[in-house]
This record gives sequence, structure tokens and C-alpha cells, in this order.
Amino acid sequence: MKVRLKGDAICTLFLVVALGSLLYSQLEHLAPAGNKELTHRKPSVTQRIFSDLKAPGRPMPVEATVPRPQIIPMVRRAEVANNRVQTTTSPPLTDSTFNFKRYLLNKDNRNFNLLINQPKKCRKIPGGPFLLIAIKSVVEDFDRREIVRKTWGREGLVNGQQIQRVFLLGTPKNRTVLATWETLIHQESQAYRDILLWDFMDTFFNLTLKEIHFLNWAAEFCSNVKFIFKGDADVFVNVENIVDFLERHDPTEDLFVGDIIYNARPIRVQKSKYYIPETMYGLSIYPAYAGGGGFLLSSRTMRKLSRACKEVELFPIDDVFLGMCLQRINLKPILHEGFKTFGIVKPSAAPHLQTFDPCFYKDLMVVHSLKVAEIWLMWNLLHSPRLSCTQKKQVKKPFQWKKKVQTATR
Repeated sequence: MKVRLKGDAICTLFLVVALGSLLYSQLEHLAPAGNKELTHRKPSVTQRIFSDLKAPGRPMPVEATVPRPQIIPMVRRAEVANNRVQTTTSPPLTDSTFNFKRYLLNKDNRNFNLLINQPKKCRKIPGGPFLLIAIKSVVEDFDRREIVRKTWGREGLVNGQQIQRVFLLGTPKNRTVLATWETLIHQESQAYRDILLWDFMDTFFNLTLKEIHFLNWAAEFCSNVKFIFKGDADVFVNVENIVDFLERHDPTEDLFVGDIIYNARPIRVQKSKYYIPETMYGLSIYPAYAGGGGFLLSSRTMRKLSRACKEVELFPIDDVFLGMCLQRINLKPILHEGFKTFGIVKPSAAPHLQTFDPCFYKDLMVVHSLKVAEIWLMWNLLHSPRLSCTQKKQVKKPFQWKKKVQTATR
């Protein structure tokens, strides 16, 4: 009898221990997930962006970028809620997700503080500079600014004409990654005296803000300039050719020259970087505008555009917006073949070959989409004392493969 009771007690004790272990393992499995969700879970990249956007003093409009890494469904739902998108399926992730509703609600916010100024940039030159080079840049692209300073964007005399330079910047999108950006950009400004920094977020759709703020700055602080070249930091500019071209024009007359695009149609494909819904722009054709890689304008046109842009509603594509301002002052931009703001056909007969023929670049004014090393290389080749372009090779026939099966097209 005692043996039987002892066996029952041991069996009961074993069952209790097994049940307790099972319950403990289930609690151990559930508790960390709940704790992490409540206490340790970090907000997603998109949630942090929208949290920053809602913070007081944050400028609008902005471009919100959706991260590419895979996201669990719970975060995906939170992001959709923040975007206020009512869809049955998750929207496709693109490189440039833009909240048009937020943009339209804040499109009239166009006056932002100038954090770094160069008020004496033009005034220190007797009679004003002949040409002001204004380059769109972002805080983190120091290497591109430096290569411009050391090559085509040098300040000083070019063909006897005085050249000055400024870089146009907004505040960086990701301030946490660039924790010391303010210190670095102020030190850069003190070293070179060529930084203009405004208090709006530097995004693709805020380039229009950069356009109007620069025009306002130029009208106030550089009204004595004769001509302005405005372009990107990834272009190669033959300043000698530009000066030679401008010397034949009067700065007191209207002038707007570049790679002009005519009859361009708004892109209605939502995945496109340049997508514009019909509710924002209902016409089928844009006004004529210059490719943003680089264009020239006279002092008179700069002042007229500065006033006109205050009367035109902001548009999220800066090139098109400036075309709207040109239309407002009834000024037709001039197409010049020397501006290649959409890149160039390679000088080789085989377009797939990467060639650098300085004699080909010698006759151009602006070439877009070049890497830092390419800008440096072309600058040095063009200014080499051994450069001779008297015997340029002309290709009379299109490139052909040996079997003459394929023919390269330009």
C-alpha cells in the first residue's frame, strides 16, 4: 500500500513539473515579443521621417523616401496609415514616393530662412562680376563641390572677365546620419566663402524652393552681376566658351539660353520620378523649359524671373516651374547646341565605348552626368599644353560589327 501511494505521488509530482515546464516555455516564448513590441521596438524609417515632418518648424513640401528592405506586415500597415492611402493592396515601393496631398496643403510655404549667406560675394567686385556660377548641391556632396572649385568653377579671371561662384544647399534629409553636418558646412563656408544654405529640406521636390530662393538672393545681393550660369554639380562646363558667347550679348537685355525642351508631356505613370497627377497639372503639354543641368541668363532676366516666380504657384519639378515663370514674363528661351544637359553621344563611332576626346568637348559649353573623376580628367586634358585639335578624326560611316550583323545607332 505504501509503495502504491509513493508511486502515485511521484507520478503526480512528475506531471506537475511537466505541466509547469510547458507553461513556462509558452510564457517565455510570448513575453519577449510583447516586451519588445512595447518597450524596445524602434520606429521604422518611414515612421521617423513622418514624425520629423510633423515636428514644429519642419519645412514643407518634402519628399518621403520609402526604404527598400523587406518590412513585416505590421510596419507596412503603419506606414500606409501614416500616408493615409486607402488601398486594398500595398502600394509598390518606389525610389521616390511623394505625398501630393501634403504638398498641395503646404505649397504656399515658400519663405525660408537663409542660414548661411555670402552678402559680399558680388559687392566686393568693382562694377560687379561678369559671370556668377551658381551650382545646386547637397550637404553630403563635398567631393563634388571640391572638384568644381578646382576645375571649371574656379573664381577669378577667365578671358579677362571676373567669375564668382556659389553653391546652393538646403538642410539634409537624414540629420541623424550626418550628425556633425552643421559644424562641417559652417567650416566649409568659412574656408571658401561660397555656401548658401536655406532652412528647407534638400529633396528632389524641393528643388523649386531652391530655385526661387536663389533668384531672390541674386536680386538682393548680386544685382550688379551681368550674367548667371546656374547648373548641377555633376556637369562639366567650358567656361571659356561661355564667356566668349556672353561677351557678344548685352546684360541689360533679356537672355535665357540652354538645352530647351519643347512640347514635353506630363508623366502620368505613378512609378516615375517625374509623375504628376492630372489634379495638379491638367494641361497636356508643359511650357518650353531648360534642362536643369545648366543654363544661362542675363541680369535683366534674373530680376524679372525673381518677380514672376512670386506670382506663379509652386510646382514640384523645378525645370518645368522655371518654364512657367518664363511663360509668365512672355520670354522664349533660346536653344543652344552646346548645352548637353541630357548627356552626349559618345564621340566614338561605337557608342558603347567609353572615350574621352577633349577635342570633342572643346566645342561644347555644358555636358551633364559626369563623375568626379571624369570632370577632373576632362579639365586636365582640355588645359594640357600638348592638346592639339587640328586633325580631328571624322567618322563617315556608322560603326559596324565584323559580321555586319548589327549597326550601332546614336
